[in-house]
Amino acid sequence: MKALLFNVTTPRFLAAKTLGTFFGPRVFYQGPTRTIRLTDIPEPVLPGPDWVKLETIYCGFCGSDLNLITLHDSPTASPFTSFPCVPGHEIVGNIIAVGPDVTGFAVGNRVVVNPTLSCATRGITPVCRSCREGRPSNCENYAEGRLPPGMFIGINRGVNGGFAPRLAAHQSQLYKVPASLSDEAAVMTEPTAVALQTVFDNRPKKDEHCLVIGGGVIGNLVVQALRVLSPECRIAVIEPHPHAAHLAVEAGADAIVKSDTVFDETARITGAKIYKPMLGMEIPMGGFHRIYDTVGVTKTLNLALRLLKALGTLSVVGIGGNVKLDLTPLWLKLQTVKGVYAYGTAEDDRGSRKQVFELALEMIAQGALRPEPLVTHRFAIDNYRDMIVVNLDKRTHEAMKTVISFKP
Repeated sequence: MKALLFNVTTPRFLAAKTLGTFFGPRVFYQGPTRTIRLTDIPEPVLPGPDWVKLETIYCGFCGSDLNLITLHDSPTASPFTSFPCVPGHEIVGNIIAVGPDVTGFAVGNRVVVNPTLSCATRGITPVCRSCREGRPSNCENYAEGRLPPGMFIGINRGVNGGFAPRLAAHQSQLYKVPASLSDEAAVMTEPTAVALQTVFDNRPKKDEHCLVIGGGVIGNLVVQALRVLSPECRIAVIEPHPHAAHLAVEAGADAIVKSDTVFDETARITGAKIYKPMLGMEIPMGGFHRIYDTVGVTKTLNLALRLLKALGTLSVVGIGGNVKLDLTPLWLKLQTVKGVYAYGTAEDDRGSRKQVFELALEMIAQGALRPEPLVTHRFAIDNYRDMIVVNLDKRTHEAMKTVISFKP
């Protein structure tokens, strides 16, 4: 079957990074230094009797996929990946085969896939502390068990991701899609779960001021999650692109903050007092109670620490690689910085503890969260280069979520 295959060797890594400096990102998806290509791979096999085989309907293209292809990821996580691999972890598909030990699922079920490859999928017992405490996405055994190293489907050479017409998944990863939901809504379950977990882990109180940095897909979904989980908080968004800013307001943002007037706007919105150092950016005393940085680069993280008030909490949602930080605001204001990655468990509005992935699907089905309008572009797998080009310049193309479609 035809699939998008990612692979990189040390010589190719060095060559692509060098040529990319001079010729731009096209060297990563075309020419001799490309890291991804369309090729034939074997049909997936079930790693165990409790696995199923899926036929892909849609697979979303994530910012992490772009980082993978363009070699922006930090090498620190390399022990927990394995190549060559087929990327793609935002998956909706139909079950076409089930292993003999599968229960609760049958051929023909339409499902979404939690891509995490934790202890349960790796056949490891007893499970690690993270899995036991309801955070399998932070499993301690990503390089152990019956699968090759890899944190999730899409960066694991043993199980291909969704940029292929078929794939295997463990029964613990599956959630049935209600008949009322469109495929476009269902494929957004995974990024919606990321946004929900972000807010569950840093949930505002009544009338607190929140700032979301970046109004892309995750930023928009964080705004939606804030509005649902903490309806009385106040939400500002930094997003320079008019199209994304408009969608953020539709999602529930109270204000769009311009980056060139961010300190004046912070003072106006939160009542903070702005001070000017001898050198460098201003620093407010006061500011936002909670900040969610969906970009995660040096510039935005330093800005976030300055705009965060004393005893405030910063959630680092975006993955920007190596950063350089001025930590003065951290000690000056006794701030908390929280890492954000994937999803675990949380309590629903009736006090029942559930997987956040499941809660995301339920809230989409109920209409509480509306990620479907964020799906703006669909591509056949043969046109993957066009998809990469669109994701490299989302503003020009007014793109939010792009997906590979395997529909006829």
